[in-house]
Amino acid sequence: MKLHYSAASPFVRKVVAVALHHAIPLERVASNPHASPADLLADNPLSKVPALVTDAGLTLPDSPLICEYLDSIGLATKLYPAGEARWPALRLAALADGILTAAVLRRGQSVMPAEDARAGIIARQKAAVMRTLDLLESEGVPAGLNIGTLTLVCALGYLDFRFGDEDWRQGRPQLTAFFTSQMANPIFAETVPVG
Repeated sequence: MKLHYSAASPFVRKVVAVALHHAIPLERVASNPHASPADLLADNPLSKVPALVTDAGLTLPDSPLICEYLDSIGLATKLYPAGEARWPALRLAALADGILTAAVLRRGQSVMPAEDARAGIIARQKAAVMRTLDLLESEGVPAGLNIGTLTLVCALGYLDFRFGDEDWRQGRPQLTAFFTSQMANPIFAETVPVG
């Protein structure tokens, strides 16, 4: 299977962590979605990473879809629980994906020339991330590895990577302990973002 990726993308990190969890080999093809290279566009007209091409030639264009596909073919413990446990895991994954989306949008806006409207967008996205972190801290993070906890590790790691000067750990001891303990897992240690 071929994966279009960027080493700095937290969405790619999530996919690679799922693949590592299941020991699924991926041919990684470095792709700059901002440059819209022809090979990426051929597999994902949205020009976004990650994008997966399965061994059967099916193209999968989004990290939640790719993660669920890899989990469905993987042989390790499933990351998408069945029954009632599925919904809390998917809820946590959705909240963590929301953190990622807001943080990536904020990062993109922050590297552009300053304007009042842009500053408003940046502040709104930062506030969304902080509110969600506060919610998760108040609820407590479940033990164990599932798609929700995996995505949350990627989200917290991205905050460290792109906004390291802002201490998301301040006042959030449960999230801090959760993140620290999860980073001992090789699937996270091997996928720390770079770039």
